[in-house]
Amino acid sequence: MKDIPVGVKRSVELLGIFVAGVIIFIGKTIIMPLLLAFFISLMLMPLFRFFRKTGIPETAAIFLAILCLTISAALIGWMVYGQVSSLVNDLPVIQKNITALLDKLSAWISKVFGLSPAEQQGMIDRNSGRFFSLAETALKQAASSVSGMVIFFGLLPVYIFFILWYRNVFVQFILMWNKTSEHQNVKDVITRVEGVVKGYLFGLLIQFAYIVILLGGTLMLVGIEHGLLIGILFAFLNLIPYLGPLIGNILGIVITLASSGSFADVLLVFGVITVVQFLDNNILMPRIVGSQVKINALASIVGIFAGGALAGISGMFLAMPVIAVMKVFFDHSVHFKKWGVLLGDNRKMGALPV
Repeated sequence: MKDIPVGVKRSVELLGIFVAGVIIFIGKTIIMPLLLAFFISLMLMPLFRFFRKTGIPETAAIFLAILCLTISAALIGWMVYGQVSSLVNDLPVIQKNITALLDKLSAWISKVFGLSPAEQQGMIDRNSGRFFSLAETALKQAASSVSGMVIFFGLLPVYIFFILWYRNVFVQFILMWNKTSEHQNVKDVITRVEGVVKGYLFGLLIQFAYIVILLGGTLMLVGIEHGLLIGILFAFLNLIPYLGPLIGNILGIVITLASSGSFADVLLVFGVITVVQFLDNNILMPRIVGSQVKINALASIVGIFAGGALAGISGMFLAMPVIAVMKVFFDHSVHFKKWGVLLGDNRKMGALPV
């Protein structure tokens, strides 16, 4: 292995990355639920161990851990359903506000671009066929996504159960791929991966809770219609770094405009979201997650978009924990340590003189 030229080694490593991407793209319907189940299993491990220490049998302890997870997810789903139902009940008001906004927009277009309302209507009529065709395609894709999500989340409890049940088999499998002299280092890596994943996922749960409380609660206190729904949607989207908060801002503004029709309310919502996001990025989240694994911003952004291109929304959500796990493996590997440095954010390492 030492006699192989460096260029060949790097080429083989890059080829391995490409092959891994192809495998994920082709087998994403199988790989993504397994990957998410693996991360959730690591998060449930402390709860499972607690049940085991109280004398509960192993099978029952796994079922209880999964039951706690299911109840928590059901409570969040119930809260979201209640807020969406409230939005649906206000559809007549929303339709009225949208009509008023469109009238104002039409008057602004007439004033700025010199297009009369009749000319604007003609343009809309000419492009309506294309719009409805796109809408039909989007609805079909959404229906397909919903059915896929049902299968996705339906398989999760089964995968989680068997991952927890056969956890020792997986550890033994990993150890058998390494020399006996390296077993302790491998066990340290496994422990480190478990700690990193648990810290990251628990941090996301805490982040979701305080964003809903801070953002949704503040918007409700200042009288914004559907403020709690805006807080919940933003908290969900904020789980996807960088891209999620941008989409959350846009949705918050759209919901506010549709609900109240007031630009003052839009500015208020935007201001509250900005303050909460500042607190989250600079004060709260760094203290909660701590220094588990430092990933640089470029690697994070590229990983998120690559995950989205390969596996959709689930790929974007799982990109960060996957990159964190990869960095742990790279940092503990002699041959791949350089890749860990590439993913890290130590800008002073190997700095050139200015």
